[in-house]
Amino acid sequence: MKIVVTGANSSVGQNLLRHCTNAVDIDVIAGVRSERAFSVLPNSSAITPRVISYGDPSDLTEALKGSNCVVHLAGILIESKHTNYAAANIAATEAVVKAANQAGIQHLVFISVIGAEANSRNAYFRSKGIAEKLVAESGISATIIRTPILLGHGTAGANSLLSLSNRSKVKILGGGAHSLRPLDIDDLSNAILKVCRERPEGVSIHELVGPEAVTYRDLIAKAANMQNKSVGVGSVPVVLAKFGAMVMTTFKGGGITPTVIDVITMDENVKSNADRALSIQLTPLQNTLEKIIGKKLI
Repeated sequence: MKIVVTGANSSVGQNLLRHCTNAVDIDVIAGVRSERAFSVLPNSSAITPRVISYGDPSDLTEALKGSNCVVHLAGILIESKHTNYAAANIAATEAVVKAANQAGIQHLVFISVIGAEANSRNAYFRSKGIAEKLVAESGISATIIRTPILLGHGTAGANSLLSLSNRSKVKILGGGAHSLRPLDIDDLSNAILKVCRERPEGVSIHELVGPEAVTYRDLIAKAANMQNKSVGVGSVPVVLAKFGAMVMTTFKGGGITPTVIDVITMDENVKSNADRALSIQLTPLQNTLEKIIGKKLI
């Protein structure tokens, strides 16, 4: 089986590639935006790094040819002076869909986010919802997996958690009262590879979250306790944080915006977890945290 992974240098991409190197039946085209990203990719004969351009339809189509499945990971949460949701989340997805059709791809796997909705008032969730719609209406069999906060080596969620849990006092948005369903990044990679192998017909949308709900405040305390530490958690009012973010981004042209604040303080609720539908076993939160903290201590 041959798959193409876009955004292969992301934390999810690197984890997925490591899983691929442990399989004997997978070859991967690891798509990145520049050769500078090659250095962070696993070194394996099963992985072929390739620079891909979403603005060059013929090059993108050529990169996809001969593959069974495309896993589209590329996208952003935080906009900058150089890119925005319209380009990174919508236009890039549209380019991949068109190239996949031209290359005769059998299945698309799109990694989205809990809360994605094409009519959302939140610009990030709206962009992911529109991207989902592009994939669903591509005419290609597709699996869309919506994810919560991801925990694993190198993820933004894990890096932030480790940083906060190693302080004596922290102040976090809304006091960390929002509820999370942290998903082990290895579980996501297992789900992606299962779908790539099976390539189910039609279009399906799955909301895949971790097995345990926990407030962000309690998650920080749990991570600190596992390191024999204690953290005093204070609160930053969300309204004030949004005002400050609005002022800062006006001058910087990107960064943490009120839109991003709404995303990261949202309760991660789902009606039905997709672990059974995808036939994967979820890693207990305790085990996920042990892996993250153990990796830090090595």
